[in-house]
Amino acid sequence: MKTSKVVIINYNAGNLLSVQRAFEYCGVKAELTSDHKKILSASKVVLPGVGAFGAAMGELKNSGLDDVIKEIDFKKIPLLGICLGMQLLMQQSEEFGNHNGLGLIQGKVIPIPPLLNGKKVKIPHIGWNILNKSKKLQDKDFSILDSVRDKDFFYFVHSYMVELDNLKNLLATADYGGHKITSILKKDSIIGCQFHPEKSGEVGLKIINNFINSKG
Repeated sequence: MKTSKVVIINYNAGNLLSVQRAFEYCGVKAELTSDHKKILSASKVVLPGVGAFGAAMGELKNSGLDDVIKEIDFKKIPLLGICLGMQLLMQQSEEFGNHNGLGLIQGKVIPIPPLLNGKKVKIPHIGWNILNKSKKLQDKDFSILDSVRDKDFFYFVHSYMVELDNLKNLLATADYGGHKITSILKKDSIIGCQFHPEKSGEVGLKIINNFINSKG
């Protein structure tokens, strides 16, 4: 049994139980909570999310969890953002208007372009896709991708994608309709996954295990 104290932030943004079950399957007790003290005392924190960016940011602000997440970043507590949870880490989003995000990583969230070279791209992006690891990966960046093979498939469901200002934060992309989808990002102790590791079978559990075992 691993000793990491994992907390999953509960802010009414869906998909919490499946994330919790995935972590517990990997051998750690993962607590769902919105309690500020419990979150800040965790050794690892997960920010999941399903839904609209603006509504999710409203929930975080109304509960004061936006400031808690910023303190997590300041204290360098390892943080994993999943799907919408990853997008919320950005400076802003264009989903249903313009919304400010947590601003922990420079960049924005934009719609997946519905056309490429005159051809329609099916939106949303739903289904299994492989990851393309960044050629700029440094040795310390490999921990989240340990044991992940080049042709392993992960499960995606989203209509918006992250556009990073600094490609040094990019660990992996996925090709979809000719677009390069930011799929894993990293900055200091923050990791973001656009796909759902908790819905990606054994290979998704590798990502979760790697996060549990990461040193930040």
